[in-house]
Amino acid sequence: MTALPVIIGMGGINAAGRTSFHQGYRRIVLNNLDTQARQETFLGLATLMNLVSLVNGQLQDLKGNTVEQSDIEARFGEQIIAGTLIRKIEKEHFDVDATPWQQKMTLTASDESAIVFETRRRDLPSPVPTSWQVEELENKKVKVTIAAQFDIKHDSTRDNPIKSAGQLPTGFDPSLMYNSRYQPRGLQATIFAATDAIKSTGLDWQHIMNSVEPDKIGTYSASVIGQMDDKGLGGLVKARQQGDRVSTKQLALGLNTMSTDFINAYVTGNVGTTFSTSGACATFLYNLRAAVNDIQAGRTRVAIVASVECAITPEVVEGFGNMNALANIEGLRRLDNLSNDDEPDYRKSSRPFGENCGFTLGEGAQVAILMDDVLALELGADILGCVPDVFVNADGVKKSITSPGPGNYITMAKSAALATSLLGKEALQQRSFILAHGSSTPQNRVTESLIYHKVAQTFAIDNWKVAAPKAYVGHTIAPASGDQLAMALGVFAHNIMPGITTIDKVAKDVHNQYLDIRTEHYQCEDMDIAFINSKGFGGNNATATVLSPMVTMKMLAKRHGSAVMDAYALSNQTVTAAQTNYQQQADLGQYELIYRFGDGMIDEDEIVISDTDMHIPGFDKAIAFSKTNPYQDMF
Repeated sequence: MTALPVIIGMGGINAAGRTSFHQGYRRIVLNNLDTQARQETFLGLATLMNLVSLVNGQLQDLKGNTVEQSDIEARFGEQIIAGTLIRKIEKEHFDVDATPWQQKMTLTASDESAIVFETRRRDLPSPVPTSWQVEELENKKVKVTIAAQFDIKHDSTRDNPIKSAGQLPTGFDPSLMYNSRYQPRGLQATIFAATDAIKSTGLDWQHIMNSVEPDKIGTYSASVIGQMDDKGLGGLVKARQQGDRVSTKQLALGLNTMSTDFINAYVTGNVGTTFSTSGACATFLYNLRAAVNDIQAGRTRVAIVASVECAITPEVVEGFGNMNALANIEGLRRLDNLSNDDEPDYRKSSRPFGENCGFTLGEGAQVAILMDDVLALELGADILGCVPDVFVNADGVKKSITSPGPGNYITMAKSAALATSLLGKEALQQRSFILAHGSSTPQNRVTESLIYHKVAQTFAIDNWKVAAPKAYVGHTIAPASGDQLAMALGVFAHNIMPGITTIDKVAKDVHNQYLDIRTEHYQCEDMDIAFINSKGFGGNNATATVLSPMVTMKMLAKRHGSAVMDAYALSNQTVTAAQTNYQQQADLGQYELIYRFGDGMIDEDEIVISDTDMHIPGFDKAIAFSKTNPYQDMF
């Protein structure tokens, strides 16, 4: 019997806000929410953005004035809306209107005289150029005479043509929530996301760990670009060029495996599987696939699947921009028939399946918690859905490493076939939807829609619903598929299908004969199946088949019977109460991030090893050694 990987919690952060309890999803479909959900969303965002805070049991603004929850939208609504989703890049990252750079300049004497200047001896270049004449002066200074021309670089700024990104909500600062110790922004977001995911389960983490063997827990996570701000690899590679020193932390904390390491070392205390794989835009799905496979095989019973990317830096933006991959100000003006003096609507920079000019970079961290079905029922975990499989396929021989290819046809067709075998054709045709890669490039809108067109035609699907999260949060690269999964879970919970409101109409070259791509959010029936699709650079294609919580519960009841499900329902009441409590605390900004720096370290002298098992201090269960010879036929 194959274990079913079920989702029991999800947390994180992106431009739309917090992931747990669908806050980010609800920000996207804000105008379609009922009054209570709308108020909760504004409250949670207001505290997340540090516009209001809880002081002595009362909400207060920055000036200490009392604020009622019902008044938050009226007082801060415009500020909250403006400070979330895709928008003009804020100076917290860098000044897009005056981006710093080093301007080269050649100095030549204006007459027959040489170039003469004074400086400190220790500031001379090494070695001193042969054309320089150096004369010693007092106070360790020197006089330099240059007869020839002189090349220098000096601080300057330039107007950056790429001006928008899907930034974390304005005012959100995870470094203030725990002792961040000069950590890169992506790792700070990881601590927040992991805490949010774990607490969203409504289960005590230590209880989870003591419910299974220590080696049956796994963390599966990675970044693609790595930690590219000044506290990570970004600072490392430019420190000496700027006359600064490399720190002791920049290299290690800059690695793209650090999100895995931080979750293990500072949040969960995991001693089981640790796994990191990068697959461009499909990175979250690659790690999800590893977790799903391990749960199905019984190697893992609890999986933390994560991904993070916070790479809105001048260098990364310029790198993508020079590939003509990002939407720039000239392209947006051209699309909207604006003059060179008009400011584009940066909110609509990302336009999946519409007339577009490139993708928009985003930042975020997403973490999903999965369990096998037996453990989830035993612990009374809340079931958000299940992942029966994730398919990954490459593109074969290519001319351009970044161009699309056939691999995504395979992943989408396999996913649709799996859904049909599980739930039948009618469920696929009537109650499934796609969370598209939807990167917002002219090439993607054609090639991705053609894949959906052919798969829909093959499986006789009419009006296949398509949503595209990147229209709102941008392309977060590594965790992009996590953003898609978060939106899928939101649709399952709220029955509101997000349209692509950043476009006026679907582009003429999009293959949408069998697709339902709308420009407004709309109410939908209960959906059974979500397809999380990714078309990554380099041929890193992946598609996950995700089933709704309603379908998952029917599957569990079929497998385990009424007695087990009755016991589950009873234990789930406590879990649901804990979830409600965390949601209320989170909406009030009371996160209490988990950061176990040196807390609960294992004394290796207390590890007990026998020929049958191993006991690790701090864990109730032992790690059992296998006595089975997997190659018995060879001996």
